[in-house]
Amino acid sequence: MNIHIQGGRLIDASQGIDRICDLYIANGKVLAIGERPHNFESDHSIDASGKVVCPGLVDMQVCLREPGNSHKGTIASESAAAVAGGVTSLCCAPDITSVTDTTAVVELIRLKAEKAAKAHVYVIGALTKGLNGEEISAMQSLKEAGCVGVSNGHCPIKNSQVMRRAMEYARTMDMTLFLHAEDPWLSQGGCAHEGAVSTRMGLTGIPSCAEEVEVAKLLQLVEMTGTRVHFSQLSTAKAVRMISRAQFEGLPISADVAAHQLHLSHIDIAEFNSLCHVQPPLRSERDRDGLREGLREGVIGVICSDHQPHDKDAKLAPFAETEPGISALESLLPLALRLSDSGMSLMDIIGCLTTTPAKILDIAAGSLAEGCCADICIFDPEEYWVLSEQTMVSRGKNNPFMGRELKGRVHYTLLAGAVVYHLE
Repeated sequence: MNIHIQGGRLIDASQGIDRICDLYIANGKVLAIGERPHNFESDHSIDASGKVVCPGLVDMQVCLREPGNSHKGTIASESAAAVAGGVTSLCCAPDITSVTDTTAVVELIRLKAEKAAKAHVYVIGALTKGLNGEEISAMQSLKEAGCVGVSNGHCPIKNSQVMRRAMEYARTMDMTLFLHAEDPWLSQGGCAHEGAVSTRMGLTGIPSCAEEVEVAKLLQLVEMTGTRVHFSQLSTAKAVRMISRAQFEGLPISADVAAHQLHLSHIDIAEFNSLCHVQPPLRSERDRDGLREGLREGVIGVICSDHQPHDKDAKLAPFAETEPGISALESLLPLALRLSDSGMSLMDIIGCLTTTPAKILDIAAGSLAEGCCADICIFDPEEYWVLSEQTMVSRGKNNPFMGRELKGRVHYTLLAGAVVYHLE
């Protein structure tokens, strides 16, 4: 189908474009920007006046719950939620119930994603077999199966020698490691940020140094091995400063932050709000401000959702016994857009959601250059709407912003030139 997108504000960080112009799509690819191509006849026109047209968002951290926990969500249901939030490419990271340590599991996810036909699903393979942190996985087979990197999820690798060998092996495979920095001994048994709030509430805390000690260790191993490492879901200001210094020294590292960490703090767990139970925990306001500063300075290059849908029962127990995580795909864009209030330009925000994650993952996404796949998000940056169970597409309704008014709403999402979401 030939599609003509009219009068939108086109923002593409990969080309440095920010202007009002038309976009022409043919055969699932971007045909032209600006002037109408010779002999182009549109089958469908989209009026994007007053809206932003940008590449489809790329989310580096999404838990699809399938295989393993399909009562919480499926590849089909969460892919539908992704495109409702403007996300056209997403990374499925390994977790304890969906261990992507064999080519069979990777192939199963790929086939189910193709059947859903909603979003491009990329798989991050397991760094160790069964995520046990002891035996390195068959990285070569995982890479040949299409994995864009390897990770051990939130399961710690306690033995530093195993981590060293894993890094060395990953480097020979030219694969990126996606690592959650958290010392398992310092964080053991914790469920909230260690500080005045957790003490007053009687909750076992996770100190900031649990992340910072692990970041320090991993940076030393990166310096030793030269392996590409991406730090996932940073939560402390000091960790950002450590990574900034390492980047200045030329280490091949990058980092992301979950959108909710940029707006919430440990104060929000007051009254034992289990919707704010996340891992890593919500930190202090100073940490939150440090994460924002890291984004503005480019130390952190990516904003992700860290999407983890849950059934209602998972959040109904006492705070410490509830399962951590937020169903966050549909709130990713409006939460990111809020950063314009703290000094980030719309171009930089969209770059953190599109171009930079695509570059780190080395996938064909995040750009609307001529000839690129027409994965497109069209949203109204000024529209206010209320997040509710009725508006959410995800099977999981566990979001601490439920009932709040958000600014910035997706109206169309296109995948390879086909409309896969349209706000009615």
